[in-house]
Amino acid sequence: MLSSYREALRQGLRAALRDDARVFLMGEDVGRYGGSYAVSKGLLEEFGPRRVRDTPLSESGFVGCGIGAAINGLRPIVEVMTVNFSLLALDQIVNNAATLRHMSGGQVGVPVVIRMTSGAGRQLAAQHSHSLEVWYAHVPGLRVLAPATVADARGMLAAALACEDPVIIFEHAMLLNTEEELPEPPPPVALEGAALRRAGKDLSLITYGGSLPRCLAAAELLAQEGVEAAVLDLRCLRPLDMAGIAACVRATRRALVVDEGWKTGSLAAEIIALLVEQLFYELDAPPGRVCSAEVPIPYAKHLEDAALPGTARIVEAALRLLRP
Repeated sequence: MLSSYREALRQGLRAALRDDARVFLMGEDVGRYGGSYAVSKGLLEEFGPRRVRDTPLSESGFVGCGIGAAINGLRPIVEVMTVNFSLLALDQIVNNAATLRHMSGGQVGVPVVIRMTSGAGRQLAAQHSHSLEVWYAHVPGLRVLAPATVADARGMLAAALACEDPVIIFEHAMLLNTEEELPEPPPPVALEGAALRRAGKDLSLITYGGSLPRCLAAAELLAQEGVEAAVLDLRCLRPLDMAGIAACVRATRRALVVDEGWKTGSLAAEIIALLVEQLFYELDAPPGRVCSAEVPIPYAKHLEDAALPGTARIVEAALRLLRP
């Protein structure tokens, strides 16, 4: 069955609400409006206002309510409209959700799922185009996911709701209209582990989220140059599947990390550091990275495109690793 990423997210929400009475969805405009990106459209009519709850414009308030509900036995799904708004709830996520199991000696779990849209490409300018996944991947106590395929968009929510710890799910806005075949019934999805999306022997392209389609397109272009590039989708950003990353890079001996975050302090930097620590003598070239330009994301379309790690930049960087 052909499904869009958006519809797969909606199916995941519907199944979660249908299958577990403890689950409810809350956030700004998730009910009557159907969600800012139409992901929750129709769910209020189907499940009612006790299960699909519109909240005030107070991220700290409603994320805190979700944490409290999780502590008390429910399975809340908290939608934060876009990742930049999650900064208003950073205290709740980092100082409460991530720490309570540790600070209670394992007595208090916080099984809350926090979904948020991330990424640029929609001309929403500097305040609504962030890729801050690394901020959350930095924090012990959180599990951080970045579904990049329709199957992961459909299945990751169920796996996240079964987790006893807080889970952050980043849904890249530019993936919402992408379409792929989705088996019916959809197969279960693992909460951990990277996935090899394309095999190759010359170079490993390591990426996640909205950059996966760009890496796959770059691999197609590289194939025309006689280069067989492997494409590894990280899927889970905390914990990272370092064994999977290492296995992919050992097979190609070259690595290029593509990360829509800014280069300074990026997730790409962490991955490269781990590769150098663990595989230094197995590499045929220094690991490279392609990240967003070190500027607030511009509004103008041609400037926004220039700031992001597009396919042409990925191909250029890959060829430099192979043909210095």
